[in-house]
Amino acid sequence: MRPKTLLAPAAFVLLASLAVRLGAQAPAQAPPAAPAGNPGRGGQAGAPPQGRGRGGTFPAQQRAPGDPEVIKRGAGLYAVNCRACHGTDLRGGDQGGPNLLRSQLVLNDKDGEAIMPVVQNGRMNPGMPVMPPLPLPPDDIKAIATYIHSVLASARPQGAPPEGAAVELNIVVGDAKAGQEYFNKNCTSCHTAADMQGIATRVSDAMALQNYWVGGGGGRGRGGQPPTPVTATVIDASGQKFEGRLIRLDDFGVVIGLPDGTSRSFRRDGNVPKVEVKDPREAHRKLLPTYADQDIHNVTAYLVTLK
Repeated sequence: MRPKTLLAPAAFVLLASLAVRLGAQAPAQAPPAAPAGNPGRGGQAGAPPQGRGRGGTFPAQQRAPGDPEVIKRGAGLYAVNCRACHGTDLRGGDQGGPNLLRSQLVLNDKDGEAIMPVVQNGRMNPGMPVMPPLPLPPDDIKAIATYIHSVLASARPQGAPPEGAAVELNIVVGDAKAGQEYFNKNCTSCHTAADMQGIATRVSDAMALQNYWVGGGGGRGRGGQPPTPVTATVIDASGQKFEGRLIRLDDFGVVIGLPDGTSRSFRRDGNVPKVEVKDPREAHRKLLPTYADQDIHNVTAYLVTLK
């Protein structure tokens, strides 16, 4: 007769083996559902998390379409005041302005609140073209911002150019005789027809020529002449003068580049030291708000004849 003490271990081994087999055949249990009202980082329950690479991260990409009439007015204002520096397509123009479609300031702007101070106060950053303040009313600046955002909303990813072959535009649509009259009335204090003779040959095409003269002759690329630098004369308390290319100027200091390639900085306290700035394109910038589209077309048509 077998000892009863051996039955218990044998039964245990049999039950353990059966449990292992049943466990292998049973389907895996689904993870517990998240409790209602606790959506976590993804927002609503069941919504995917907002990871890197998801669209809609900038205010400019989350806005409703702008008023078509405001966009149209902003496009006209942009063409007169901004196109020479920032380009027809907002990706940078002959005057060396930055690409607005990749500007963090523009991307984070909602209704002109970030763009307006830059337009009103201008910018003078080291190594960048000088942006003068533009005397535009707030409503005009907001219209320009609305237009910029409309272009940004329709732009292809990565700031890529539109698909298809480039479209050649004929911009010589003005009256050359009227342009000559405008030139004689507004430009001869600094220029003469003899000075401008041959400009249509020196600049590569009509669009570049138009951007070149509207911006005051500071064009870069597309056949424009090298920009004429803004210079400054700094007169210290003793009367000593220092002259050079203006690098930076603000309420706290001024930095100029000297002819020997070095630079010199001066701390400012009010009007000491005295700073005299010479900007060869200042007269053109003062005229920018006064140009009508027809004036620009007419003067361009006149300059095209000066070959």
